[in-house]
Amino acid sequence: MPTLYLNNGDLMNYTKVQIQRLIELGDNPNLGMGFASDEDRDSSFRQLERKLIQENKAVLALLRGRKRPEVRLVEQKLIKGLTKLDFIEVLTPVMMSRGMLEKMGLTEEMPLWRQVYWVDGNKCLRPMLAPHLYYMLRQLKRHWGEPLKIFEIGSCFRKETKGSNHTEEFTMLNLVCHGCSQPLEELQNTVKELFEPFHLSYQLVEEKSEIYGCTIDITVKGMEIASAAVGPHRLDQNWDISGSWYGMGLGLERFTMVLKGYRTIRRVGKSLSYQDGARLNI
Repeated sequence: MPTLYLNNGDLMNYTKVQIQRLIELGDNPNLGMGFASDEDRDSSFRQLERKLIQENKAVLALLRGRKRPEVRLVEQKLIKGLTKLDFIEVLTPVMMSRGMLEKMGLTEEMPLWRQVYWVDGNKCLRPMLAPHLYYMLRQLKRHWGEPLKIFEIGSCFRKETKGSNHTEEFTMLNLVCHGCSQPLEELQNTVKELFEPFHLSYQLVEEKSEIYGCTIDITVKGMEIASAAVGPHRLDQNWDISGSWYGMGLGLERFTMVLKGYRTIRRVGKSLSYQDGARLNI
C-alpha cells in the first residue's frame, strides 16, 4: 500500500493528466495530499482508477435495470409529493424577456446578470423560473381561489464556471403558494413533507440574497440544495401581487448529487460524457 503524506510543499501530488482522469471518472481528488515518490503516487492512482472504473460499470448496469436515470426518479418522487400537497404543475417558455429579469430587480451591475445567456438584446435563456411563476400567479389568481399553489420543473441556464457544484445547464424545481395564512410555518411543513421520502437530514439557514434581500436556504452537510423566501415582498408590486406567499427553488441535479454522495455535479447533469452518474468513456 503506498504511503500517503500531508502535503508540505516538498511532496508530489497526482499529475495533471491523472487528476483529469480521476475527475472524468467522477472523483474530486484531494489536492491537499502528497506522495513521497513517483511509485507511491502512480500506485495510488492505479488503485483509485480501477475502483472508479468498476463503480462506473456498476452504475451503467443498474441503469439498464431501472430504465431511467436517478435524477428522473428523484424528480418523479418530488412531483408525487407536490401533487399530494395540492400543487398544480405549470409549463412556461425557456426563453425569457429582459423585462422579466428587470422586474425581479436585476441590473447589469449584479453578478447574476453577467451569467445570463443572451439570445438577442431583449431575450435570454432563462437563468431562473421565478419571473415566469410571478407572471402565472397574476394570471391564475383571477380564475382560482386561494391558497393558489403552483410549481414548475424545467431547464435553466447560467454561465457557471465555479467548481464541482455548478453546471451551465441545470434543472430547477420552483414552487410557490400564494394566499397562505402562515407562510413561514407552511414553508417549513412543505419542505418536511417533500424531503421525508428521501430520509435526508437538512438544515434551514438564513442567507443574504441580491434579489430577495434574505432567503432561507436548505443545506445538507453545509451544501445549499434549495433556497426559499416568504412574502409579502417589495418585488410583488412589480407583478401586481399582494398578500402573503412562500416559494422555493431546488436544483434537481445538486439534490441528486447529494443523495448519491457524488463529488461532482457532472455525474448527474445533462451530458454527452456521463449518463446517470457513470462515465461513458471508460
